[in-house]
Amino acid sequence: MITLSRSGNADSITMEVTAPFFNDPGNPGGEPGKPFWELWEYEVVEAFFLGENDKYLEVEFCPHGQHIVLMLNVVNGVRNTIKTKLPLEFKAKINAEDKTWQGVAEIPLEYLPPKTNRFNAYAIHGSDKKRQYEALFPAPSGEHENPDFHRLQYFKTVDYNVLLPDTYQSKLWSEVE
Repeated sequence: MITLSRSGNADSITMEVTAPFFNDPGNPGGEPGKPFWELWEYEVVEAFFLGENDKYLEVEFCPHGQHIVLMLNVVNGVRNTIKTKLPLEFKAKINAEDKTWQGVAEIPLEYLPPKTNRFNAYAIHGSDKKRQYEALFPAPSGEHENPDFHRLQYFKTVDYNVLLPDTYQSKLWSEVE
């Protein structure tokens, strides 16, 4: 389960994750609370925030405390990574007895693309042939041969009015054509 809310900090939103803990694959080995490249190869929950002109933010969280934040856009059908390994406040806690984990992140508003209005979320776990991909808004069954969470056409409209102030603008994104 993913919950988004306004945080006590006016410059960010809080994202809370509660999910089953599979520990497969295991701990990627990076320092908890720090960015970890290729985190998508491990057990993660991912959230995508899509704005105008196919600009979007991808955030990934691991039960072991690592995260990765990517700013991306699509130009002429080509996906481009704009920025990676952006800093983020994230803490995770594993409950081995219940086989669950919880994570809390503060996502700076500055990271969200202009006019954010669509969303999708995913969970990945398992190794090799046991690899599982789950989506909040999945692609139709049999539509695609391989998983690709960057298929923006499957993202759904979400009302961000309660989360984002009317005056919200990102200087980071204003630099991106």
